[in-house]
Amino acid sequence: MKRLSKNAQAFAGSAFAALFRAIKVVRPNRPNHPEGVHLVGTLERDGLPLRASGIPWMDMAGSNRVEARISRSLGMPGSFPDIIGLAVRFTEQDKRSDLLLASTGATGLGRFILRLRRDAASAIFTTMMPYKSEAGPVLIAARTIEGPPQLPAEPRAFRSHLGQHPWILELHHASPLGPWTRFGTLTLTLADIHGNDTAERFDPVLNPLPTAGTYGWTKRLREPSYAVARRRVQDR
Repeated sequence: MKRLSKNAQAFAGSAFAALFRAIKVVRPNRPNHPEGVHLVGTLERDGLPLRASGIPWMDMAGSNRVEARISRSLGMPGSFPDIIGLAVRFTEQDKRSDLLLASTGATGLGRFILRLRRDAASAIFTTMMPYKSEAGPVLIAARTIEGPPQLPAEPRAFRSHLGQHPWILELHHASPLGPWTRFGTLTLTLADIHGNDTAERFDPVLNPLPTAGTYGWTKRLREPSYAVARRRVQDR
């Protein structure tokens, strides 16, 4: 059964990769999240959360400078709803880490279901796939606690609404179906006054979270499609 499960996971990973290869025909550089907004800021960890996550980096107080990117996964036109992605990058002890979050629900099974949203300010973002900790699987979530009342996910509208204001999100962790526990805040602003996009590619497979483990099944599902996505046009 375990081997069958691994085969099924590998098949699903290959299927996602095939889909990404098809999309790259029309979007050679970014098959998903084609347009975005480059952000910078800080990730502050409170330390001593009400419930420990089992991931030392998350449970200890600290601060990291971050680069981030908000984007729409499908690249829907205009103000159409889309899956909103929030990618965050920081360096800890000279090692790069990428945290990828997407718009989902917050409660129960809803945190594993992607949701189409127009507004980033009212969206709940989660990692969907868990990290491995000493205490078991851990999900991460982010929700807005301060900033403009509306942040349309369409890049030009997002830049206009955010302007020079900070976008502050509260960070939480939880077991797959457990209660959320706050562990920090993420404060983001436009990287420049024009709010241009970034050419950086965020990859949680190559750049895992500090002190967090990775489940084999999540890597089998993610790695094939991420490998296709990170391959640039000249590498084809």
